[in-house]
Amino acid sequence: MKNSRRLAREFAVQGLYEWLLAGNDVRAIEHRLAEVKAFDKADRPLLDAILNGVIRAAGDLDARLAPFLDRPIAALSPVEHAVLLVGTYELVHRIDTPYRVVINEAVELTKVYGGTDGHKYVNGVLDRLAAEVRAIEVEADPRATRLRH
Repeated sequence: MKNSRRLAREFAVQGLYEWLLAGNDVRAIEHRLAEVKAFDKADRPLLDAILNGVIRAAGDLDARLAPFLDRPIAALSPVEHAVLLVGTYELVHRIDTPYRVVINEAVELTKVYGGTDGHKYVNGVLDRLAAEVRAIEVEADPRATRLRH
């Protein structure tokens, strides 16, 4: 069974997917998500923070991601883009969540919703981003890979 934080991230990815593809207003997205089964089990403060925070800061988040991508942002699948936005938002703005948790959650979401090897791509991008935006935390982690850009 999924925990409330995993559900919040899952709903955030679904909402961002809709936002990226259709450009729907965040309130309309939230209303639609509220009708989905298990919505009441999601960590609502986390969901609200991620969904609204990503939409508000999407330009900045994309700019932070761009140096770690091997293709233009427009060439990313909408699922990978949504997951990368969530991961980037959490790495930058939710420092209470360990970077390894952020990356693991993003990888798991991509395994469920993304393409065959999308999780490997997401893992690599967020690992390199974490090394930059959470350098002290990554350097202090004895399990961290020493692969850097």
